[in-house]
Amino acid sequence: MTDDLPPLLAPDEAPAAATVNPGGSADLLLICDHASRAVPRALGDLGVPRAEWDRHIAFDIGAEAVARALSARFDAPLVVSGYSRLVVDCNRRPDDPTAMPEISDGTPIPGNLGLDPAQRLRRLRDLHAPYHAAVAAAIARFRAAGRVPRVVSMHSCTPVFKGFERPWHVGVLWKSDPRLPIPLMAALSAIPGIRVGDNQPYDARDGHGYTMRTHCETAGIPHALIELRQDLIDTRAGIEKWAATFGDALARALAAPGLDRLEVHP
Repeated sequence: MTDDLPPLLAPDEAPAAATVNPGGSADLLLICDHASRAVPRALGDLGVPRAEWDRHIAFDIGAEAVARALSARFDAPLVVSGYSRLVVDCNRRPDDPTAMPEISDGTPIPGNLGLDPAQRLRRLRDLHAPYHAAVAAAIARFRAAGRVPRVVSMHSCTPVFKGFERPWHVGVLWKSDPRLPIPLMAALSAIPGIRVGDNQPYDARDGHGYTMRTHCETAGIPHALIELRQDLIDTRAGIEKWAATFGDALARALAAPGLDRLEVHP
């Protein structure tokens, strides 16, 4: 029973999730699954060298900063995760072995080796479940007011992965509901010099995007998962530029028809 497990977080530690601007007026909900590189004190540093915590394996570099800028621009609520994806990845199924990876992009994670069921349940109960509860609560506030949120999940990706140089500045991941992704890709592609990836560098149709599947696909909520390339948003100037550039495209996409209703796309 999970009730028998001691709390993972001390009372003075940050919560597993935070909601920024919960009363925002926009019909837009932003989320950031990999916002933080924090680790609960009870877990130390997971045996991972300090320099590794600055890499993409620990969090999505720049994603939270861009999401916060968008939240302010649109007056939209934003839900952010409170702890590193190396502790538990909130964008993975609870039973996915990579939710608590033993190795990540070549880096061993000693603190994740040989976790027993109770250790896994403790992380899921205290970090993964509260984050998803916060996302569900944010959506429920829209629905209680008779509104349909347009959900945008902000991520970032490395410019090079396993020797492959990713040419896309931004990727839009989607599975079957085209209402937001198609106009968003069109708006981004209309900006000179920007290369847009359609389900690149990952493909939502092959299982990527647990959060979107859980909260949006089955409910018929329009949504898109965004991957901004990390070398474009790893400085304040880059964050400001891409928050403005992506924000302009998002503003145009949000004006597309059909986004104000629930519509399930199998």
